[in-house]
Amino acid sequence: QVQLVESGGGLVQAGGSLRLSCAASGIRFSINAMGWYRQTPGKQRELVASIFSDGSINYADSVKGRFTISRDNAKNTVYLQMNSLKFEDTAVYYCNTVGRGVDYWGQGTQVTVSS
Repeated sequence: QVQLVESGGGLVQAGGSLRLSCAASGIRFSINAMGWYRQTPGKQRELVASIFSDGSINYADSVKGRFTISRDNAKNTVYLQMNSLKFEDTAVYYCNTVGRGVDYWGQGTQVTVSS
């Protein structure tokens, strides 16, 4: 059974930092691409960053230069370091992976940035 468990969300002032973690189980973590998405009420879930098994990385334009995705294959964990946070980064952040054509999601962690 695939499980993704996010942690690290919270309330932070604009300009501050947070680090999100996503612990994965039930998958061959080292070969899976991992992604972070976010969603605000009334909007579609959007890709924030993704990291592939070869280490290649993609970022949404809105977070380039501020967010850093990384992975620790020994701990089956993917991270999202978020710096210089803005009010518009407020959202529920979800961890994602795909296995055998199936999308798996964590429960989400709330990030609230006060202006």
